[in-house]
Amino acid sequence: MADPNGFLKHTRADGAKRPVDDRLGDWAEVYAAIEQPQRDDQVRTQAARCMDCGIPFCHSGSAGCPLGNLIPEWNDLVRRGDWEQASERLHATNNFPEFTGRLCPAPCEAACVLSISHDAGGAVAIKRVEQAIADVAWESGTVQTLPSGISTGKKVAVVGSGPAGLAAAQQLTRAGHEVTVFERDDRLGGLLRYGIPEFKMEKKVLDRRLAQLRAEGTRFITNCEVGVDLPVEKLREEFDAVVLAVGALRGRDTPETPGRQLRGVHLAMEHLVPANKFCEGDGPTTIDAAGKNVVIIGGGDTGADCLGTAHRQGAIAVRQLDQYPQPPTVRDDDRSPWPTWPWVLRSYAAHEEGGERLYAVAVESFVDDGTGQVRAVRLRKVRVERDASGRRQVVPQSEEVEEIPCDLALLAIGFEGVEHMRLLDDLGLALSPRGTLSCGTDWQTSSPGVFVCGDAHRGASLVVWAIAEGRSVASAVDTYLTGASDLPSPVHPTAIPLSVV
Repeated sequence: MADPNGFLKHTRADGAKRPVDDRLGDWAEVYAAIEQPQRDDQVRTQAARCMDCGIPFCHSGSAGCPLGNLIPEWNDLVRRGDWEQASERLHATNNFPEFTGRLCPAPCEAACVLSISHDAGGAVAIKRVEQAIADVAWESGTVQTLPSGISTGKKVAVVGSGPAGLAAAQQLTRAGHEVTVFERDDRLGGLLRYGIPEFKMEKKVLDRRLAQLRAEGTRFITNCEVGVDLPVEKLREEFDAVVLAVGALRGRDTPETPGRQLRGVHLAMEHLVPANKFCEGDGPTTIDAAGKNVVIIGGGDTGADCLGTAHRQGAIAVRQLDQYPQPPTVRDDDRSPWPTWPWVLRSYAAHEEGGERLYAVAVESFVDDGTGQVRAVRLRKVRVERDASGRRQVVPQSEEVEEIPCDLALLAIGFEGVEHMRLLDDLGLALSPRGTLSCGTDWQTSSPGVFVCGDAHRGASLVVWAIAEGRSVASAVDTYLTGASDLPSPVHPTAIPLSVV
């Protein structure tokens, strides 16, 4: 039984970060390493704030965690010091809690009952507890390989090695199928590898989980673009089912903006991928912010990743632009009432390291220095509105134009969906108007035996949704191949987070 007064006895405390000057000098994770006994004691105190609510919205699929993580259960196990059982309960619903503990923005915390009122001291630090459980499990050797004791004789191909593909592969391997994961990049992990900066998640965290998958029997093939290096005809001949977990990597661009063609104007991933390859030891990055005035267009997660990367590369100054007004620091109950995802100002570790954020502005043009290189951007104050059909419109609010210096502009304005690829053409699959791949209630596309999950189905979303869809599609594939499945299926293909209409 949890302590119902725990939140009254203890205040919320997030993990301590390393000093800014220290972390700007390397690419290591921003959080400070502390001795295990001290860390465990701190996290047990934070877990004690959980009341084990009668209706725990934190693991509600619509408001909180789509994985259905048994949060009150493992919070109480941690409070009591039973780390091994806490790990068992956590891994029962989440294949990769060390990923979500570091990268997920935590809709579970937004849905925590202690988030109803600011006077309650803030949500339980669920992310911190989750990461600690996973880290303790690895340190103590609790994480074990779980090879299947049976073989179905069925072969499954998983295309893409991001979190959705890896979750589907691990579940299907454990169900006794022979699973091969195909990755077109030179290393495994998808955006976990090349989109997420090292300072948010060191890649050794990813590599140890990949080693577990290999030990369980999952096979991996890199540098292989299915549809090109492996023809679809051969794919169909060799495998009984195919899972498409190819992501939604087509970056949103603004080709209509004057000066977009200038040197020094890039999509965010053109900056982040080579920076991550540099951290892998592949040599100097091709797009370096060192000694430059950097302007990041976009106020979300990807923009913050570019911000932290530019700082570590030695940028002179960094400005991050957002078309929307500055959000409030506390939840606006009229706009986003509990337990929906709140519209609030989100500051990441990168924002503590420097830079400036400008709100309610948009780029009118990129300015040429006379040689085809960007030297500045011109901004105008704007307001985002919706027209009669609900389409978003960016409306200028003034004739006044501000010019700010810019040697490197990074477009971090989201993703438009799945990239156009021969694989889809050869499978006879067309993208939806949202740029995604549609499926039926069984996660199967219009091409028989071909399933889809993750961002390729949902559009660019959270790591926790990717894992949830990977687990769910594994159950569907298992049913397709054997007639029934005991694998969990935490989300339905049409599931969406709770929101205000």
